[in-house]
Amino acid sequence: MATMFEPSLSTSAMRPPLSSADAPSMADSLPNINFGFDDLRERMARFTDRFDEFIAKGRKRVLEERNQFRINVAELQEDQRMKAKDIEILAQKSSHHFAALSAQTAETAEMQSAIAAITQQRDAHAQHRDRLRSEIATYNKQISQRKAAQAQHAKELEAQSKLNIPELDFWETYLGLRIEGAGQVDRLKFVFSHVDERDWEREAWFELDTERREYKVVSCRPKVEEGEVEACVDILNESRDLGAFLRGMREVFVKGMK
Repeated sequence: MATMFEPSLSTSAMRPPLSSADAPSMADSLPNINFGFDDLRERMARFTDRFDEFIAKGRKRVLEERNQFRINVAELQEDQRMKAKDIEILAQKSSHHFAALSAQTAETAEMQSAIAAITQQRDAHAQHRDRLRSEIATYNKQISQRKAAQAQHAKELEAQSKLNIPELDFWETYLGLRIEGAGQVDRLKFVFSHVDERDWEREAWFELDTERREYKVVSCRPKVEEGEVEACVDILNESRDLGAFLRGMREVFVKGMK
């Protein structure tokens, strides 16, 4: 506790007398003052203890906070490392996914190209099939027409054969004619006998080509005038009268042998 200083004497009273040599000293005349050093020392000691305790607690708190900060930093670094690893894994997955998408895109494009080619080929085959069907229908129609024409021709040949039999007998009897095959399709060989008055067994013959509508004589023996043969063939092509043609050819051979 602070002690109030109250001077008991005034400064003028404390001044020693100037005239006396035995007067007391000024220090002896000072009053006894109790400054309370013990209490102050105790208070300072308690303050020092509290200050040291505060410093110790502060240090402990700082250490704890620093340790906690280090722990937090380590945890943050570990989290950052884990997140970096997760990011790396996600990047790899994204790369794999992108590669898979690229492969799927390429495969899809290839499949679409194959589908387009197959579709084009199918359309071409369909067109070819339709064209073949049309051609088959045309051929079937032509075949039917030819069958009908052949049937009609067969009927005509049959009817004509009935008429030709007496005529052939007449040619063979009165013209000395014999009809043979010439060894080729659509070619007939007509052989005459009794055309040479000096040798009735001597024969004359010619081959008639009937492949085309315009008939023609391709060879004959013996040699006769070519113009006379062509004249007979022209008459045959115009009139289609085979009997008159054969009579004309016989006359050509008889004239040639004379």
